Amino acid sequence: MQLSRAPARLRSVALIFAVLALAACGKQEEAAKSAAPAAAGGATVVKIGHAAPLTGGIAHLGKDNEAGVRLAIDEANAKGMTIGGAKIHFEMMSEDDEGNPTKGPIIAQKFADAKVAGVVGHLNSGVTIPASAVYNTAGIPMISGSATNPKLTEQGFAVTFRTVGRDDQQGPAIASYLVSQFKPKVVAVVDDATSYGEGLANEVEKTLKAAGVTVLAREKGTDKTADWKAILTKLKGKKPDAIFYGGMDSGGGPLVKQGRELGLKAVFAFGDGACSDKMKELAGDASEGMVCSQAGIPAQAASKPFIDAFKAKFGSDPIIYAPFTYDAANLIIAAMQKVDSVDPAKYLPALKASSFDGASGHIEFDEKGDRKDAEITIFAMKEGKIVPVAIIKAGKTIPFEEFAKGAGA
Repeated sequence: MQLSRAPARLRSVALIFAVLALAACGKQEEAAKSAAPAAAGGATVVKIGHAAPLTGGIAHLGKDNEAGVRLAIDEANAKGMTIGGAKIHFEMMSEDDEGNPTKGPIIAQKFADAKVAGVVGHLNSGVTIPASAVYNTAGIPMISGSATNPKLTEQGFAVTFRTVGRDDQQGPAIASYLVSQFKPKVVAVVDDATSYGEGLANEVEKTLKAAGVTVLAREKGTDKTADWKAILTKLKGKKPDAIFYGGMDSGGGPLVKQGRELGLKAVFAFGDGACSDKMKELAGDASEGMVCSQAGIPAQAASKPFIDAFKAKFGSDPIIYAPFTYDAANLIIAAMQKVDSVDPAKYLPALKASSFDGASGHIEFDEKGDRKDAEITIFAMKEGKIVPVAIIKAGKTIPFEEFAKGAGA
């Protein structure tokens, strides 16, 4: 009996192993399929990540950045591109980083896990800087269309780029304009304690001091501060001729509104984070006469095809940095086309060597990943609208009317 049952037992064991082997193969096949790019109408899906604050006080700026990326991707898909022998369908993977520095690396890792081919973002320097370390480790090219803190590209990361200028260009520009146009003797400098706000305020302070202006002891809030009365009351007693604020419009609006309510006559000046029409909404008539800077050309000076396409798609004008995120997405796509590959390691050299004419003008990167010859725009609030008054490029100040006619190109 033992001899007669042995073959049957062996056959049963063999059958069990065969079933297990088939199940394992099925699981491996399934895993391979899930790891491979999904298909849309027979096309290979290539994901491009985007991250910015999409909720909270500066969601309007984050959504503006997101819209620029969406437009670029939709236009690319409409062209029906083929890269590496495959029909490509680009897909935006957009995440809300809430402007929170701790969320930057978490979202960056999420993008890495999702195998995105490139990233446009983040909006805030304080979020972009910690996130950039994750992108560097993962080898994913990242282009910010709005992060201006110099540290971003001073880290030596080969995958990090930006399509706007830096705060060590923007700070001196707005400070010099303040000095030349308003001739202040005493200036108060306030910041929101973020990497962006503090970094920009530092650059402004350096330039003011170099110009012989007396700068009062630094005052600080946070990126959530809405009540500035204690700080402003202290400043009122020191009678500053001008007040510069490094931070976003969500804090800048209440600052200037409360300053005027307390009777401060100082000129209020801001960087790009508070250089938007939102300041009128937040501060009312108190915003009239404020001046501010943006680290690039004004949105209304972007190329006509971009402006027309943006209005047609979203029913509104771009706010600040949509042209720069639009260009960032297009730079990634153009680099892929140039080397006929969506592999980040393969298209990265082409991205570094970009010579690209985009919505925000001609773009080339230096060895750090910064935009060469970046313009800085100076604005003033006139009748409730932020209006460009001058373009600063290579140390030269050009009246905006001249620039718009082509003199500054």
